[in-house]
Amino acid sequence: MYTILRNHCTLCPEYSLTGGNRKILEDLDKVYVGSLSGAQIPLKQLADVELQTSSTLIEHYERERSVTVRADVLPGYVTDKVTKKVLAGMEIVQLPDDYRFEPFGEFASRKETFGNMNVAVIITIFLVLLILMMEFHTIKGALIVASSIPLGIIGSILLLLITGYTFSFSAFIGTIALIGIEVKNSIILVDYANQLRGEGKGIDDAIKTAGQIRFIPIILTTLTAIGGLMPLAIQGSDLFSPLAITIIGGLISSTIFTRVVTPVLYKLILK
Repeated sequence: MYTILRNHCTLCPEYSLTGGNRKILEDLDKVYVGSLSGAQIPLKQLADVELQTSSTLIEHYERERSVTVRADVLPGYVTDKVTKKVLAGMEIVQLPDDYRFEPFGEFASRKETFGNMNVAVIITIFLVLLILMMEFHTIKGALIVASSIPLGIIGSILLLLITGYTFSFSAFIGTIALIGIEVKNSIILVDYANQLRGEGKGIDDAIKTAGQIRFIPIILTTLTAIGGLMPLAIQGSDLFSPLAITIIGGLISSTIFTRVVTPVLYKLILK
């Protein structure tokens, strides 16, 4: 197929063809091309014009032509495992010269994001500890509250394994959100125990009373958060379900373990 780049084309008003708005292939026989001597030569004497199929869109990646193959994983399958099997199968495929393949989608975005996330995680933990120190005015109080963070992460990982999801980028975002929620529950418990001790109660009485009075508010806030996240968790989305499941699992484990670990650390550290 030849492409006419000169002014003698059907798009130019002075060389428009007859036949109204409907054009046919035979109309190109009426197109003339100017030679160096000025003579008008019919296009059909210079080229064979025929119709061929071609792509309506040519994609590029880093200025190279590319073809993107997209697919979704069926329910019940883990994206990470399926992707690794596909890549292993592609390794044995003999591609022509100058052809190559690269994984994209969740697999590539997770690798790229996690590689640049180390500094962000360190800054986040530092800011959380700084805020807790400003709240309790001591490093010990901040450490007691921060002890609930690993307790929640344990539940998140376990629930992800049970449901068959991997620790994807959305699950990582859910972990960051979980830190703020579970720290809040510990703050409620520790802050009220400090108030009771300020009123003259002993450390044992303060811990016991704070655990009894703050138990209902902590349970209600946890159940409310889980109920709001449940629709996202059960819809089976590769993007939103891991995020919701991460938060739900962390809330369950942190609520259970905080009732035991936080009072014990409170007594051991602040006695």
